[in-house]
Amino acid sequence: MRIYDIEVQTSQDELQPLSDFEGQVLLIVNTASKCGFTPQFEGLQELYNEHKDRGFTVLGFPCDQFMNQEYSNQDDILEFCQTNYGVNFPMFKKIDVKGEYQSPLFTFLTEQKKGFLNGEIKWNFTKFLVDQNGQVVRRYAPQVSPDKIKKDIEQLII
Repeated sequence: MRIYDIEVQTSQDELQPLSDFEGQVLLIVNTASKCGFTPQFEGLQELYNEHKDRGFTVLGFPCDQFMNQEYSNQDDILEFCQTNYGVNFPMFKKIDVKGEYQSPLFTFLTEQKKGFLNGEIKWNFTKFLVDQNGQVVRRYAPQVSPDKIKKDIEQLII
């Protein structure tokens, strides 16, 4: 299976194939609106603004599996991100990133880059960097701020 074979649900509840992003460098992040790492939205948006015209996209996937730190309503999630952080990169429907109902995307990502808990996502704002060919090249822990990822992104989009 390739990452481009996976479909995800948009925040408007429509299926979107990840093949729509083929050829781009992607930073895929599981997000939460009420987390200590939530201010990272600002840095993620800055990365997106700086590199979106060079074949880079941030994909945000809200998740409520870690101490109920996400709104239950999808519209509330989008409004929070847009109002507080000016987020305009793609934000998708809230998903599970671990456990029995783990989304196929996060199953794929965690199989490619295991991390410290044998693949399982341990907290909000775990980030995966995917190159233009769909290869997962790096996994970043939640505490790694977006500015620390900038150099890795720039090496891929050159």
